[in-house]
Amino acid sequence: MPASYFVTRPASRFVPVILLLTVVGATAMLYYHLGLFIPRSTETSAAKGLGNGYAFGNDLYQVWLTSGESVRDRRDPYSAKMTRDIQTGLYGRPLDTRIPSDPVDRRTFPYPAFTLLLFRPVAELPFAVVRVAFVVGLAAMTCASILIWMRMLAWRPGWQWLAVIVLLALGSYPVLEGLYAGQLGLLVAFLLAASILALQRGCLLLAGILMALTTIKPQVTLLLILYLLLWSTHDRYRRGRFAWGLFPSMLLLLGASLAVWPRWIGSWVQTMVAYHHYTRPALVNEAVASHLGQSLAGPAGVIMTAGLMIFAVGLAWRNRTVDAGSPEFCNTAATLLAITAITLLPGQAVYDHVILLPGAFLLARQWRALAANWILKALLTMGAATLLWPWITSFALILLRPLLTREQFYSTAIFSLPLRTAAAFPFVVLGLLVLRLRAPATGEDGLPSLPF
Repeated sequence: MPASYFVTRPASRFVPVILLLTVVGATAMLYYHLGLFIPRSTETSAAKGLGNGYAFGNDLYQVWLTSGESVRDRRDPYSAKMTRDIQTGLYGRPLDTRIPSDPVDRRTFPYPAFTLLLFRPVAELPFAVVRVAFVVGLAAMTCASILIWMRMLAWRPGWQWLAVIVLLALGSYPVLEGLYAGQLGLLVAFLLAASILALQRGCLLLAGILMALTTIKPQVTLLLILYLLLWSTHDRYRRGRFAWGLFPSMLLLLGASLAVWPRWIGSWVQTMVAYHHYTRPALVNEAVASHLGQSLAGPAGVIMTAGLMIFAVGLAWRNRTVDAGSPEFCNTAATLLAITAITLLPGQAVYDHVILLPGAFLLARQWRALAANWILKALLTMGAATLLWPWITSFALILLRPLLTREQFYSTAIFSLPLRTAAAFPFVVLGLLVLRLRAPATGEDGLPSLPF
């Protein structure tokens, strides 16, 4: 990349004020999530007879329990017996489909079986220890992901702006939700960022190995993997090393897991099909349903998803020859991840929206240049408002709490205010990235200059 791409602008005199407001907003959101939202959820679950299990680290618990029992005894990790054991650990009792108030998510083990082999070393440790260590590790990996994506975009703001950015990311609802649950999606996001960094530094074999590990949640990285495979075919001698890292690693993971559970792939596919029948649909389907109604949601959602996939294929094909360190490569990767967030991820998987970080950073880095276009400026303002809404409303709720009755405060209309924009943010990011593809470059290196 040209040297001008790494220029860092001096910090504004308003940055200390912005940093202070960021600390206040992040603290308010943290208190809302841990001090209000989680206790309220626990109280509601207890009223349904479901409050005696593990809430903190609940996603990790599925992996920890299943990796211990399934690997040691070679039990089917997707069996009804294993599902009941998971439900008992999480809720204090197995779920009953005859009880309408029981969660619709049956908590069947959702990951490919090779995930269990990767986590087997910690399965013999007490879960109380594992979950704390894992969540601390996830927080550190999320911080590392932030730095890696900024490195990928050659974005080097001052330390005060960096503190603002880290607090914005760590204090966001998706990251807080992922940390509390011990969500493997945050681990996948780190491996994804590390793979792209290795790719840009010419370590293509390592990049392929790291990308293979992200397939513990294949829906998160599927589009990007397909693009990188297409990208690697352009120069098979040099770029082909990515495929040589990816495919043997995948074969090793699949072979090892098939040796332990010979029929796990069929069981996992059945679990995934059932999973999509009782969980929320992708965000694009929910958006269509909210505007056109449930009767048209199915066909219209399929059409919109197909249109986005065709666009993704066209974008990948157009940029299959670009260098891994080029702006076009960064744009393509960020856009494909944004499309993934609204088409391939379940509607409730807000914690996986951490894959929007590169797109959000790309837009933030080029804010000043993009704002020259009034349409982009309006969308950027909308995106910033969507991003900051949870912090503003959580702070307002804390102030208003003494003035409201318990019934008023915990009503859905008021108590859920900080969560209202979680589903809208991916659409805003994708819309801005798509419009940005048509915006003219303004910097010396084909990218606008830093706004800070």
